[in-house]
Amino acid sequence: MELTFLGTGTSQGIPIVGSNHPVCLSADQKDKRLRTAAMISWGDHRYIIDCGPDFRAQMLYHDVVKIDGLLITHEHADHTAGIDDIRPYCFRQGAIKVYANQPTIESLKRRFDYIFESENKYPGAPSVAISEISKERPFKLADKWVTPIEVNHNRIDVMGFRIDDFAYFTDVKRIDDVEMKKLKGVKTLVLNALRIESHHSHLNLEEAIDLSKKIGAEQTYFTHISHLLGFHKEVDAQLPKGIHLAYDNLKISI
Repeated sequence: MELTFLGTGTSQGIPIVGSNHPVCLSADQKDKRLRTAAMISWGDHRYIIDCGPDFRAQMLYHDVVKIDGLLITHEHADHTAGIDDIRPYCFRQGAIKVYANQPTIESLKRRFDYIFESENKYPGAPSVAISEISKERPFKLADKWVTPIEVNHNRIDVMGFRIDDFAYFTDVKRIDDVEMKKLKGVKTLVLNALRIESHHSHLNLEEAIDLSKKIGAEQTYFTHISHLLGFHKEVDAQLPKGIHLAYDNLKISI
């Protein structure tokens, strides 16, 4: 199985429009971050985790001609606002499977009603096949089982996903003890690390390192990164052994 980091930035991306912050002005490509999303692939299967405003550009960059479904972590715009751009896949493949928890599905139905309405649907609108997921039950993607893991993001719950010995999280502030038990034996971990200073709904760098050590994965990759974390080259060089700062278009084998 392979994971591609389609984007590793926070809700504004890096550079931020109009910002003169040194990280936003960096010439290093690893400091240029689209909104957070990822692709998991094995064999002929391609699943996208989150579908933010940069979805179209991400699909074009990686020449993704077919997707088997979308896994949506939560309802926030930087993780869902690109859903209209699944249209080319729908036109070729039919309805695209969307896996999300109940609050996320309800939010999508309100914000993108033209996609989800069943009567008098506009003929050019995307088509989706909804699969509601919850922390209570695993679900299957092709021939692999996925364990949903619910984490706290201040006022809302976010879904993380475990497949085999791999786990993926974004927008975490806290994981309770019951859900932590689902992470026993994870060898490769993706986790958010927003910035140096504390944040009300995201792990900062110190918290992310501590949580990574608690989970005990052999390799951890940080994502959902803001410009306030600092330059990629400098931060990555200071991380403990086995912990890495991810960057856009990085591919890892799992």
